[in-house]
Amino acid sequence: MLSILIPTYNYNVFKLVNVLYNQAKEAKIEFEIIVLDDGSQKFHSENNKINEFQFCTYEILKVNIGRSAIRNLLANKAAFDNLLFLDSDTIPVDNNLISNYILQITEEEKIISGGILYSKLKPQKSQILRWNYGNSREALSAEIREKNPYLRLLTLNFMIKKLVFEKVSFNENIPNLRHEDTLFSYELKNHNIRVEHIENPVYHLGLDEFESAIKKENESLIALKFLIESQLIPSDYIGLSKLFYRLKKMQVLFVLKVFYKITKPFLLKNLASKNPSLFIFDIYRLGYFGSLF
Repeated sequence: MLSILIPTYNYNVFKLVNVLYNQAKEAKIEFEIIVLDDGSQKFHSENNKINEFQFCTYEILKVNIGRSAIRNLLANKAAFDNLLFLDSDTIPVDNNLISNYILQITEEEKIISGGILYSKLKPQKSQILRWNYGNSREALSAEIREKNPYLRLLTLNFMIKKLVFEKVSFNENIPNLRHEDTLFSYELKNHNIRVEHIENPVYHLGLDEFESAIKKENESLIALKFLIESQLIPSDYIGLSKLFYRLKKMQVLFVLKVFYKITKPFLLKNLASKNPSLFIFDIYRLGYFGSLF
């Protein structure tokens, strides 16, 4: 019936598995929970307790294989036809996550995206940028996500049939720098595989500290440049790159680079503050992307 697949790295995933195990048992379905640890160094003893649950396995990989490869490996290990992918730093919002997904199982070749939420409690200053971004840009209703179904697909909470995943898996040949979910969504679109958004969210618990958030954003922009220059996605698939290439065509790239170089310290100062502006964040992202050319 359902294979619940969780990639993890340096994270205690036992609580999540415990919740999912109880929900699956309550639903009275055939299921398995597979957790693959991508060669991390922490939480082995805590996560090893997962193996004590019936139908659950926790395995530590000898080397880190990356976000794309570990998801493909999880799908390959899955015994059932329906695959539920969840990130390790999530937790179901309510007790119906599994039962809600079961209601969505049909013969249609589609992906079901449940969405995410963030805590309404304001975190410490160093995490506010990521919290603001998550609440404003990611924690969206199914109705809003349906307006742009492919780009609104977040791969930390979705269900897909194994046969569909075998057609459109994650690309393991790209750098392990993020945006693998963007490429995945583009391939789904190319294969005319529908993405259906429902209200079945998980809380995203993994709020990055400011320095980590900026580092990951820089990496994602490097990855975006790679995907475009490798012709894996068109330049207008993402709003930011669409705007950048429009500015480049207008021959104002030099102005953008100079502006970014001058204003970068001031942009980062705002983003590190207790009231970071997402508009400033967008300017920073556009400027950093331009600096890569």
